[in-house]
Amino acid sequence: MLYRCEGSIPELEGGRVILRRLSARDAQAMYECWADPEVRRYADLPDMPNAEAAAELIGLLNRLSLTDDGLRWGIHASDGGLIGSCGLNWWQLEGAYRGEIGCELASAYWGRGYMREAVGLLIDYAFGEMGLNRLEALTDPRNERAGRLFHALGFTLEGRLRQYRHTDQGFVDADMHALLRSDWEVSFGNFED
Repeated sequence: MLYRCEGSIPELEGGRVILRRLSARDAQAMYECWADPEVRRYADLPDMPNAEAAAELIGLLNRLSLTDDGLRWGIHASDGGLIGSCGLNWWQLEGAYRGEIGCELASAYWGRGYMREAVGLLIDYAFGEMGLNRLEALTDPRNERAGRLFHALGFTLEGRLRQYRHTDQGFVDADMHALLRSDWEVSFGNFED
């Protein structure tokens, strides 16, 4: 299967969340999420001074889908409220067939299972529709919540990348979590080739 996004960001629906393409009307809610100090603590996010900056970032993320360089969804709770975003920061459809997951959730919704469901939908799409073989997630080692999330979704902690990112706190390490399509199929999926 050869996947090409061509700007199309499909809607994905779970039991409690719906993943939809972000739009300019989401700027205020995403600004509140992306500017939250608790969300930013371990995230590699650009400065977010106002909702206009969030609208610009949303526009950039949507443009990346036009060139198959990124794919980002807004996470909507079943009641319709936007509570975060998730997606593939990049993917490789030749050679390794892999992609890197990025996600953030408004802190008011932490600990309720929303991100687990959202990333589960993303994983199903990446393996089932895009034909990826490997998904990766890089987390700050101090972010125990993210480590638990990816472990619960079947990811293996493969190691620590020392001083992998430069942030306003200086150089920080990153933990590499990975999930193979074959492991997901055995544990969670029902894919057929």
